[in-house]
Amino acid sequence: MTKTEMACEQHNPPGKGALSGLADKLRILSAAARYDVSCASSGSNRAKTPGTIGNVVSSGICHSWAADGRCISLLKVLFTNFCIYDCAYCMNRRSNDIERAAFSPAELADLTIAFYRRNYIEGLFLSSGVIKNPDYTMELLINCIKRLRETHGFAGYIHLKAIPGASSELIFQAGQLVDRMSVNLELPSQESLARLAPDKSKESIFSPMKRLRDWQLEFPAKKNPQLTESTSSRLFLPDSGQLSSGTNFIPGGQSTQLIVGASPEDDRQILKLTESLYRKMRLKRVYYSAYIPINNDPRLPDLRQPPLLREHRLYQADWLLRFYRFSVDELFENGPPSLDVDFDPKVMWALRHPDFFPVDVNRADLEALLRVPGLGLISARRILKSRRVGSLNYQDLQKLGVVMKRARFFLTAPDAENSLLGLDPSILRRRLLSVQPQAIRPKQLLLDDIPGFQPEVFKDAVMGQF
Repeated sequence: MTKTEMACEQHNPPGKGALSGLADKLRILSAAARYDVSCASSGSNRAKTPGTIGNVVSSGICHSWAADGRCISLLKVLFTNFCIYDCAYCMNRRSNDIERAAFSPAELADLTIAFYRRNYIEGLFLSSGVIKNPDYTMELLINCIKRLRETHGFAGYIHLKAIPGASSELIFQAGQLVDRMSVNLELPSQESLARLAPDKSKESIFSPMKRLRDWQLEFPAKKNPQLTESTSSRLFLPDSGQLSSGTNFIPGGQSTQLIVGASPEDDRQILKLTESLYRKMRLKRVYYSAYIPINNDPRLPDLRQPPLLREHRLYQADWLLRFYRFSVDELFENGPPSLDVDFDPKVMWALRHPDFFPVDVNRADLEALLRVPGLGLISARRILKSRRVGSLNYQDLQKLGVVMKRARFFLTAPDAENSLLGLDPSILRRRLLSVQPQAIRPKQLLLDDIPGFQPEVFKDAVMGQF
């Protein structure tokens, strides 16, 4: 047993036995991981090599999903829920009187392989509380992943949550072993971070983000680069050894997560931050997590239920930023700094910009078509392709997959109903509400409703021989 493993064992009080203790750890640490939503696995292309098991393809490995859309084909677990920090919004904060547990690197690596061999999972999503200090915790996580890669020959998908404040050497070492890495931003502003998570700093979060961005850009393009000071990024890099010619540094990219509703920032502020992260940090995804009122703390808002509809609208707006060529300033122009409760952000934008419509389906370019509610990327490209043959009418649009219940108010075609075009925005809003289901209001969400790992389902893996 290594020194780090021996030290980790000190955090685990004696249990009823090795197997019973492992089951208890799994129960505690899988439940503690359910508040983290960043578990998408697409984008990596790590290939299986002779003598290894598992592989990752660029289309992703997540085949099963929970009722709320969260992936369940990854073993999503914390390494430990012990934590030296006291973040107001976190269940695992040091001041909470909860069950605590910590895996050893060997335990978690063996458990992951046992689940994989039984086809329960296809990869690992690993995060952790902070034991002692960030570097110490990061070393434990790397130890576990090294065991998976080197001892067990596991070539499957691994998503690791980096520990803010850990040294650049450890972050770099981890990036060579995993497929995706995240550094959770958690709160949208420095002011909120200082108030709700005073043990953390903006610099400790953005510094590893910048390093991951620069390393990902720099190293895959080179063969056997010397690990010295980078002349392009001026970031300190480890000086021992070389990268192998086949090294693929975090091939699935990096992501982050923002808590929505725990702090006073409006939707525009949140999305401006998102836009900046995509542009400057080259993030693969920004995830939004509705704040769940689990702690009694005067610094936190008094919410009766998580703002799930707001979370949903932010994801819709995020989609427009990434794929529909919208900017945040455009989305909120001529309106308040919050997303519409009744309509998705594209309809919201259309109602605020009546001068842009109607759009001529037979003349508009791709960018204009993508502004039309009811038109998606696929249907817009189909329109461009089909109208090369001849003029398109409403019937043709329906065949191409356009959602005409909404699009008919914003598109003009040879057989258009002129009475539906150019309506006053207030009238159009009422007409649109009449042709779509009423906005779904989320029910009261209880902690038991949040998807968590159920270790009893995997009893045979826990009790089996590793």
